[in-house]
Amino acid sequence: MTTHSDIFEQPRVARRLLETQRESIAETARFIREQDYNHVLIVARGTSDNAGRYAKYLWGSMNGLLISLAAPSLFTTYHMPPNLANTLVVGISQSGQSPDIVAVLKEAKAQGCPVVVITNAPDSPLAEQADRVVNVCAGEEKAVAATKTYDAQIMAVAMLSAAMREDAEMQAALEKVPGWIEQVLEKDKEIARLAQRYTYMETCAVVSRGYTYGSAFEWALKMKELAYVVADPYSTADFLHGPIAVVEKGFPVMVIAPSGVMYEDLKDLTRKLHDETRADVLAISDNPELADSATSFIQTPAGVPEWLSPVVSIVPAQIFAYYLTCTKGLNAEAPRGLKKVTETY
Repeated sequence: MTTHSDIFEQPRVARRLLETQRESIAETARFIREQDYNHVLIVARGTSDNAGRYAKYLWGSMNGLLISLAAPSLFTTYHMPPNLANTLVVGISQSGQSPDIVAVLKEAKAQGCPVVVITNAPDSPLAEQADRVVNVCAGEEKAVAATKTYDAQIMAVAMLSAAMREDAEMQAALEKVPGWIEQVLEKDKEIARLAQRYTYMETCAVVSRGYTYGSAFEWALKMKELAYVVADPYSTADFLHGPIAVVEKGFPVMVIAPSGVMYEDLKDLTRKLHDETRADVLAISDNPELADSATSFIQTPAGVPEWLSPVVSIVPAQIFAYYLTCTKGLNAEAPRGLKKVTETY
């Protein structure tokens, strides 16, 4: 059960990051502060792109950075790279192998940009292009679908944010992450039973907003990769701007709604879906009141700050995707058409 084992390794990975990479991340944060830039370009693909979405919200809110996600095809297919003047470029990749991501960083270096890489492979071609490398220390990920490496990436993003701010309160909250993840893992059997309800699900929407926007994309991706469910991710705002029209009685909608600034918005949508359209709503939240507006509910630990909620709330989503795959009679260790390292150009 390598996928399941990788999921359960995540508390150890978080502790390893905190214990071994704190000073390295602090040095990277100092390097970033010393650079002359007014824009951050994040370069990633797949699961790592979802880590980039988290960085876009977290570094934008907590660190005041203007952030965009790169279009690698401009560099590799069109051969028309944009002007990267005054840009800090951050590459995020589990393997550090994908040629298109490496190509963007090579062009960034040629244009004189500072480059930071967040990876599980500090000796990779991607890391060779970096001025600073953040090693997420996830160890070998045996499963094809990324789980522990994703959570390690967003944990590293969070640690960098705290280090850039030199914020003791944020640092203290980070120390609690491994324990919070362990609390989620205690719900393993509960989530396994819950997944059986969705055995015949073929399509669904996954909705969140703010810091957990990237988590909606990552949950949807895991259900596509493993359970072959056509899962479309949205922010609540985008969902209300048209896609909600597909929702009818019994249509599955997955919602990630942590306490915080975005909670009321997500709660209102959940109530609307449940009461007006009779959708089948599966909600993940630390706030138990949301259970009243959901068909199914997974409660996450109380006290997790909203900015850190993606690191914790993605774990029950991963467990759900794994057991949904099993209950469908599919092999989570051999998703069709996929391999561990995907090289795109």
